[in-house]
This record gives sequence, structure tokens and C-alpha cells, in this order.
Amino acid sequence: MRHGVVVLPEQRWSRAREQWVRAEEFGFDHAWTYDQLMWRWLRDEPWFGAVPTLAAAAGATSTLTVGTLVATPTYRHPVTLAKDVMTLEDIAGGRFVCGLGAGAGGLDDRVVDPTAYSPRQRADRFAEFVELLDALLTRRSTTYTGTHYDVREVPMHPGCLATPRVPFAIAATGPRGMRLAARHADLWVTAGRPGDFDARPYEETLPEIKEQLARLDEACERTGRDPATLRRLLLTGAMVGGTLDSVEAYRDAVGRFGELGITDFVVHWPRPSFPYRGSVRVLERIARDVLTVRSEEQP
Repeated sequence: MRHGVVVLPEQRWSRAREQWVRAEEFGFDHAWTYDQLMWRWLRDEPWFGAVPTLAAAAGATSTLTVGTLVATPTYRHPVTLAKDVMTLEDIAGGRFVCGLGAGAGGLDDRVVDPTAYSPRQRADRFAEFVELLDALLTRRSTTYTGTHYDVREVPMHPGCLATPRVPFAIAATGPRGMRLAARHADLWVTAGRPGDFDARPYEETLPEIKEQLARLDEACERTGRDPATLRRLLLTGAMVGGTLDSVEAYRDAVGRFGELGITDFVVHWPRPSFPYRGSVRVLERIARDVLTVRSEEQP
């Protein structure tokens, strides 16, 4: 099991830097931030950009992998995103994962593009978004013609450090999205039941996560991929609750979801108020009693 934490981009860097550095010191394998213009519950609160935040976080750490959860076609274009991704990975010395999602039609959509996309249109656009981004990050020059994107001879030099490109973490719960993840992703991402932002006790979510994992295996088999080669990331906090109530709860949740097949377990850095309200002291104890012990036991 790999362990991760989401740090919301809500603090000025003079304060945020400490969170990213402590995430590394705590022993987390990866740390993420949301690539949004604004967040659903924090629209009127401070909110900084993901790309410069991750660049600064990469520069402030030495072992921590950083990433987006998730970049979407809502206001990102594949060409400019590819350039940012290539640059971030270079700054991080390869410690970068590009998290991608279709977008949920929230506040960012209404600000940037008021078009009401149907679920199918959103899925079509996301499929092209991922395919084009994959091409841009694996080729020296890319020409692509689709329904949503049309680009000509886009150069991408010097390219990614990783081969064939930066790892993708694709968030998807529907059949088509899962097949897209099976074709292109290094990690598949779920946060629980789609559209359900009522954080239920994690024990109650085990059956639905198990069912999602079974459908992901089917998607892999249909695309000719060995399911064992696709890591599975569970993002807790919004739909899957209770994992940071105590060290015991965290350890129990990691064990139970790990038995189902989850390979990467991610929590949110605790905040003093809703959302993701919690105690940093609990996170400190998890670092001491779970993450540090784990690293000491590894050969």
C-alpha cells in the first residue's frame, strides 16, 4: 500500500510550504492538490493555482511524488497542459503524476464555459483530451484532428524524463471511463459513489468500492490489459469518511480496502473547519505509528 495526502491550495506559500515539507517528513509516498479555479465548498475562500503550487512543492521536497487530482478539460487545453506537465516533471526530477478527470460540471464550468454538456459529450471530450495529451507527451511532434481538439505539428522538446511519459492517474467510475483508464492510466482513481458528497463511514462504502474494482478488472480484460498492472487509488474524505478519526480507524481502513485491491490510499490534510475537518495531531500519530513503522519494516 502506498499512502498519500491532498493539500488544498488555500494557504499562501509562506504557510503552505510547511504542509508539503511535513507530508514528506511524515512518510507519505505522494501528495496532491486540486486543479480547480475554485472549490465547491470554498468558493469565497483563498484558492491558489495548482501548477505553480506543485512546482514550488517539488522544489521544497526531495522524495515526495506530487500530482494533480485532477486536471480536466473544463479549463485546461491538452497542448498547454502537456507543456506544464513536462515542466513540472522536470522540476520534480520525475516525481510527478498527472491526475486527470472529465470534470463534473461545477463552478469552474460556469465561469469558463456556460455550455451545458451532456454526460456523453463530456465523456467524448475527455476521451479526446486523454488521447491527445498522451500523444503530446510521448511524441516529438503531434498533429491531431478530433471533434473537440484540432492541433498541428505541436513540438514537445525535450520530452518527459519518464518513459514513455509521465504517469497518468485517471478518475473514472463509468464503463467508458474505466476502459479509458485501462488503456492509458498507471493509476485508476475513485473517491467512492459518484456525485455523493455525504461522507459516509468507510465501512459502509466497502461494497461499492469492491463492485467498482470488479468492473475495473472487466474493463482491463476487455482492453487486453493485465488488471494487476493498474494501480488503484482511493481518495477518502468527501464520500468515504472516518478514515482520519484515529490511528486505529486509519489502520483498519487501509487494511480493509487493501484486501479489496486498493493499492494507494489518500486522505486530506486536516482542516480546522468543514470540509475535511480533522486534527493534524491524528495525522502526526498516523505518521509515527503507521507510516514510520511501515518504512522501518521495509527491507
